[in-house]
Amino acid sequence: MPKLPNKMTAIAIKSPGGPEMLVPEERPVPAPGPSELLVRVKAAGVNRPDVMQRKGQYPPPPGAPDIPGLEIAGEVIAVGGKVSRWRVGDKVCALVAGGGYAEYCLADEATALPVPKGFSFVEAAALPETFMTVWHNVFERGGLKAGETLLVHGGSSGIGTTAIMLAKAFGARVIVTAGSPEKGSACMKLGADLAVDYNKEDFVAATKQATGGRGADLILDMVGGDYVDRNYEAAAVDGRVVQIATQKGTKVTVDLRRLMLKRLTHTGSTLRARPVADKGAIARALEAKVWPLLTAGKIKPVIDSTFPLAKAADAHARMETSAHIGKIMLEVNG
Repeated sequence: MPKLPNKMTAIAIKSPGGPEMLVPEERPVPAPGPSELLVRVKAAGVNRPDVMQRKGQYPPPPGAPDIPGLEIAGEVIAVGGKVSRWRVGDKVCALVAGGGYAEYCLADEATALPVPKGFSFVEAAALPETFMTVWHNVFERGGLKAGETLLVHGGSSGIGTTAIMLAKAFGARVIVTAGSPEKGSACMKLGADLAVDYNKEDFVAATKQATGGRGADLILDMVGGDYVDRNYEAAAVDGRVVQIATQKGTKVTVDLRRLMLKRLTHTGSTLRARPVADKGAIARALEAKVWPLLTAGKIKPVIDSTFPLAKAADAHARMETSAHIGKIMLEVNG
């Protein structure tokens, strides 16, 4: 077993605020608990919850590190006494409760997945948070089936691009909303059947027109706010709406008559605070159903840009422009 250093570079949040509050800091290298892996991080994903945490709006759950970062890829360099599947030297990607923006990070063995064959560490680190979120919400909670129509808001985001690829791989039709013709065109290249420019078009009317008046069977929404009532209008009879974020606000006014008349189901979830067993179950489902598609080269995460760990502030600034298409990543050369 390689000798572990005592100290590592991690990105700390100096105080709640803008991207400039992310600063490199020396931290102790964490020690793995009984069911944990210590991973030498090679790459980490940047996600909206990291931005919210930096602003002071999304504190880490109890017991999680205060270092941001929810998904990593790298090499296992130490394992806890109860770890059965993974060995030192294994290449893994993992969903973590925090701590990803660092040279070393702990991951529970249940939430780790093998780096798919042929994938770089950057590509592998783009998988856990986004693919687990999409799989759980679109397929497990939303019950998307072949032949159904999925409406995805924010189609060019990391979540959006993943939802397009997975929904198409499993035989669904996909409509997306996007903020510009360039983003819409990127979504269409990934396989979306229709891209609606939400700055110029009404997604409700466009969805109804594209479905012969039926509406969308499933709507994946990360916007909230006034989109909720419009989702009810855009949904088909017996349609489902799955809420995964609320970028336009958590308090909404809706016409419940539409919910009742259309027999709609509105559900939602967050991933970070879920018990490890729940996350592990999603990881195993992904490994069984989606990993074969990745290793066969049928789908691959869309990477917008990659920044060195020390430039995490620039990665956050990029995310806040909303100009990105796909995932923003950090590369760690520690």
